[in-house]
Amino acid sequence: MTTISKPRIRAIEITYVGMFAALMAIGANITSMVPFLQVAGVPLTMQTFFAVLAGLLLGSRLGAISMSIYMLIGIAGAPVFSGFEAGIAPIIGSTGGFILSFIPTAYFAGKIVEYAKGNPTLSTFMLAAFVGLFMNYFIGTNYMYFALNFWLEVKMSYGAAWAVMAWFIVKDLAFTVFAACISPRIYRAVTKGSVIHVSTKAS
Repeated sequence: MTTISKPRIRAIEITYVGMFAALMAIGANITSMVPFLQVAGVPLTMQTFFAVLAGLLLGSRLGAISMSIYMLIGIAGAPVFSGFEAGIAPIIGSTGGFILSFIPTAYFAGKIVEYAKGNPTLSTFMLAAFVGLFMNYFIGTNYMYFALNFWLEVKMSYGAAWAVMAWFIVKDLAFTVFAACISPRIYRAVTKGSVIHVSTKAS
């Protein structure tokens, strides 16, 4: 008979989750006060970097939890979204899809690392990081297109939506490669104190 124990979040894992939620708030606003690091009034943030890194280091479950907590803190009223915004308005705005996308970004990046069963290589981290980046842009850009055209009543073609995001993808490609490169050594240190996978016992 095989039983599956329910995964429990330990104290060290709570610390990691809280740390990445805090890093997302910092990454969202680190360039908000620097005008020349903005494109069309939108600051170039480090949120994608930290969302991908959360998945690579914490795994799918804890990575997604940390991004969910970050989003809920912002919705609750803390000014943790880009431009020190808070509440539901940023979620239903044109860039709200990117906030929502951070959860699957971390989840799928973490899932690919978990498939390596405790021994991920640099190529595994690189693949996982780029899958996370894809989820971020696919969800965020499509959401932006539909938000602008359907409820914000700002007409924009689908191609134009992706063209706007081309300004940001170069930065995020560089940060994604960086996240993958620094992850292997940090991953080994993090997983020593964390239970990321569901354990099984035979009896």
